[in-house]
Amino acid sequence: MKTQKTIPTTKVERSAKFVKTGIQIGGNYIKHYSKKLFNPNLDREQLNEDNATDIYQSLSELKGSALKIAQMLSMDKNILPKSYVDKFSQSQYNAPPLSGPLIVRTFTKNFGKTPENIFDSFNLNSSNAASIGQVHQAMLNGKKLAIKIQYPGVGDSISSDLKLVKPFAFRLLGMSERELNIYIKEVEERLLEETDYELEVRRSIQFSEACKNLDHVIFPKYYPELSGKRIITMDWIDGQHLKEFLQTNPSPELRNKIGQALWDFYNFQQHELRAVHADPHPGNFMITSDETLGVIDFGCIKEMPDDFYYPFFSLISTDVMNDKHKTIEAFRKLDMIHADDSAEQVEFYYQSYREMISLFAKPYTSKSFDFSEPDFFEQLYAYGEKISKMPEFKQARGVKHFIYVNRTNFGLYQILHELKATVKTDTFKPHV
Repeated sequence: MKTQKTIPTTKVERSAKFVKTGIQIGGNYIKHYSKKLFNPNLDREQLNEDNATDIYQSLSELKGSALKIAQMLSMDKNILPKSYVDKFSQSQYNAPPLSGPLIVRTFTKNFGKTPENIFDSFNLNSSNAASIGQVHQAMLNGKKLAIKIQYPGVGDSISSDLKLVKPFAFRLLGMSERELNIYIKEVEERLLEETDYELEVRRSIQFSEACKNLDHVIFPKYYPELSGKRIITMDWIDGQHLKEFLQTNPSPELRNKIGQALWDFYNFQQHELRAVHADPHPGNFMITSDETLGVIDFGCIKEMPDDFYYPFFSLISTDVMNDKHKTIEAFRKLDMIHADDSAEQVEFYYQSYREMISLFAKPYTSKSFDFSEPDFFEQLYAYGEKISKMPEFKQARGVKHFIYVNRTNFGLYQILHELKATVKTDTFKPHV
């Protein structure tokens, strides 16, 4: 893959990149509607493909929060055209990597030394390049290490980038202005944390220690003395990403084993730690040769306060949903039903959200669940598509915590679906 020698870091440079992309997209629309004059039956497939290519190329060169938005959207498979999902999903595994001189400059700025002065050997070619940073392999005292290096300017450009991404997100997501502002604000808070590598090292050590007794899950050791604001050093975990793993045609038993490890990893955190690894895209996991799940990134953590945890999980794990009054009370606590809603609106949202949560909670309603069944996902996507077209859902509903908690759980469901895993779902239950 061709390396990237520079990254636009100033607000002017990054704004210019967005303006150029906007002009390209405008050109794509002109080209599409010109063709449509001669072929009225022309669909939007080529337009979507052209737009997705131009937007992804622009975001991948900008890196950081701009590319992270693409990564997040690629996981929400029911809200984007397929061409966008296919193109944006590249950011889960590989974006264009930075060139060697840029990497050396980053090390020198952070440590006052080049990589060769710190490690016995250091591979200037990245092993993996994603949205916030890229990973290089190094050796020190006979130990293989993974060195995660943050892209220059990423942490400083988050707020301005999100303002620039907003028009694209507005068009792609179809959210109301208020809802989009809530979404962007929550994303900004998490991204600011995600670019704080010193915080990530502390959390990585904390969470890997808390989760160390889970079956078939492993974590790298982290080295604070070889880490800093823009660099993280950890043990290298040999293994395959999900895509590579599935290409080996693993047995159903092995799929279930990895799926169970993933389910337990997430639900232990949600219900025992009340904070969860909120970035469940496949690029953050490795499947090792001894059939364990390696978790290699704790950059994005979502904490769940009591005033969200109790009403939300009471809806999916108790008999609250069988009591209309209690269900509406929980919906009010979660801001899904507003104080000024009319009686007709209360009834409408009660019925709509009850249907939605009943669907979401299916894996929790029995002792095991087969995620290979397509019916469950078809129902989820169909419902998501249905409400996206309903004017009643154009206004913001729900507390901000839903953004990452829903993303986490639906991301988990999707990985389990790709694994075609059947898992025991009663291993770690909500405490409500």
